[in-house]
Amino acid sequence: MADRRTFLGIGAAAVLALATGCTGGASEEEPADFSGEITGAITVLTNRTDLATTALPAYAKKFQEKYPGTTVTFEPVTNYEGDVTTQLSSGEYGDVLLIPNTVKVDQLGQFFEPLGPLDELKAKYRFADEKAFGGQVYGLSLGGVANGFVVNKRVWREAGITAPPKTPEEFLAGLTAVKAKTGAIPFYTNYKDGWPLSFFNSQRAILGDPAANETFPADPSPWQPGKVQHITDGLLFDIVRNKLSEPDPLTTNWEGSKPMIGTGKVASMLLGSWAVPQMKDAAKAAGANPDDIVFWPFPYRTAGTFHARIEGDYKGAVSKTSKNKATAKAWLEWFVGESGFAADQQSIPTPIGQELPAVLKDFQSTGVELMELPAAVANTGKEDEIIKVSEIDLAGNIYRQKLIDIARGAAKGDKESYFAELNKRWGEAQSQVMK
Repeated sequence: MADRRTFLGIGAAAVLALATGCTGGASEEEPADFSGEITGAITVLTNRTDLATTALPAYAKKFQEKYPGTTVTFEPVTNYEGDVTTQLSSGEYGDVLLIPNTVKVDQLGQFFEPLGPLDELKAKYRFADEKAFGGQVYGLSLGGVANGFVVNKRVWREAGITAPPKTPEEFLAGLTAVKAKTGAIPFYTNYKDGWPLSFFNSQRAILGDPAANETFPADPSPWQPGKVQHITDGLLFDIVRNKLSEPDPLTTNWEGSKPMIGTGKVASMLLGSWAVPQMKDAAKAAGANPDDIVFWPFPYRTAGTFHARIEGDYKGAVSKTSKNKATAKAWLEWFVGESGFAADQQSIPTPIGQELPAVLKDFQSTGVELMELPAAVANTGKEDEIIKVSEIDLAGNIYRQKLIDIARGAAKGDKESYFAELNKRWGEAQSQVMK
């Protein structure tokens, strides 16, 4: 994986309106007809351009051995979100594909076949509700990730810290020790690339509330003390304000950051668990010890316990326009449940009961509780609307880049004034959307 965007499609900053001739919503869909023989050819659209001619055909060969007479062809798409959104509007988008983030939840039934009732599939698959509407599931995750800090434990150990800090204050003290005792950059923001800053929006589980996605859009002031945005964005501000991040955020480089943390020039980054294998590989390539790279929970405990959100990868779906839906569904279910793809990627298997990868087992050993946060039901789509009206890209990077600029003295204001501004904008939009 080159970066998070080649693996995960979570947290798109904008949701596009797709022009189609369909008028019905997903809740009006009739049960899909997947009857027929599992045979013939299917085309699978993929964002994994790096695997399209290597690993993916190897998986296809195993599928074709199980179902003689089938042929699976992969169509790699570099600009997946943009190009596939255009293909959806044209009506030509293969047999199996990843659901673009441009598709609103109430549009799912216009483009994809329902795979089954949510009540049934959520007992079998993790993340089943993430692409569900009207009681039907439209996509199965190809795997999942946890959220937390990728750290170089050797550097932290040299600074005198051998266990994950339990509070933001402890974490800041640890970063200060790293800077003083090792010379490493304590925390790397990846400001220039921007997208890694979105992981400060992936920590909603730290308060241990399973209804967090439901209650969040109902709150008019998320940047108040004690609330999740104040805790997470506040830690980012304090890191930068205390000069515990890279000296010049305008020159950060994602690819370059991998060997930096791998060799101990950087001590920590906030990312998903998917990044751990990448950083281990970078360490090994640079002649450093890959075992130095570990995953720690966000430094906040509720009722004495760390909590970390786990969430799904892109969701595979069966095209509404597929001429071979029986084989398409068979491929999707086999790829998710039997291929071993998730384990090969060190991601969380979607089928409930399958073993967690080594990265996540080690993560659990820190005492963290992994939480899958159900999607909002009563407030479906409300958060996206508030984001649009307030122009606060909660899952993006623009407002957090400004937060960093204020913290480093490159923009006017301070933490309190900026959080007050964010609360005002969010609250006004929330009032408009929720009325």
